[in-house]
Amino acid sequence: MKILAIISGEYGKRHVENIIRHAPSSWSVEIWHAPTLFPLVIDYPEDYLPPSFPPADLLLAFGEHKGIAELVPDIARLSGARAVIAPIDSEAWLPRGLARQLIGWLAQMQVACVTPKPLCSLTETTYDLARRTRIYFDNPLIAEFARYFGKPELKIAVDPETRLVTSVEVHRDAVCGCARYVADGLVGLSTDDVEQEAGLRHHHFPCLASMGIDPDYGDTLMHISGNILRDAVGEQVKPFKQIHYIAPGQRSEGQS
Repeated sequence: MKILAIISGEYGKRHVENIIRHAPSSWSVEIWHAPTLFPLVIDYPEDYLPPSFPPADLLLAFGEHKGIAELVPDIARLSGARAVIAPIDSEAWLPRGLARQLIGWLAQMQVACVTPKPLCSLTETTYDLARRTRIYFDNPLIAEFARYFGKPELKIAVDPETRLVTSVEVHRDAVCGCARYVADGLVGLSTDDVEQEAGLRHHHFPCLASMGIDPDYGDTLMHISGNILRDAVGEQVKPFKQIHYIAPGQRSEGQS
């Protein structure tokens, strides 16, 4: 699969570096560094684009300005891309209205487009747009990418006697690499502590999703991303967690 990644800052740079480091050997990744300054209205997109792009199957729109998102249809046309992943990790970079327009523009070109919000909600068949709003899609190119990068999927092994984590395999990493970073710090921890540690390591990575309150979630996308990862960890260790019961009117152990 031929991938063309559009980047303009640290957000895209980190994503592309992780993809190149862990992608299947059959993939090729080209990078276009987009401009960082745009007018309020882009009348002539060609003024901001090179005359040609490397051939691509899948376009990754990691730009950090809404003006870059407006160039995506022209980039898809020039590169021959048949599918686009345009994440909404910040409404400042890809406002929801523009995201809907982008999907429409590309559909007219018979180019598939998904706009996961946040990016780490992407699976082979679904992505999230808001709380309790999951979108289903069917596209082999995007599905192939999401087999390896998207919604974190971990396989955690636990010693049933000690309830300590013995190993963590990353079956699907977050595109930015956060899941691998978190996984590296979980081995040896008690199943009672592992979710909290996963949340702390996600914060320390750090996640580059927006820290502003998102109107579709009523929360920050950084926090939503952290919850996705914590849930992935929690589901794996749930059978091994120690449950403490409190009986009303009784003193806990050690209380005099």
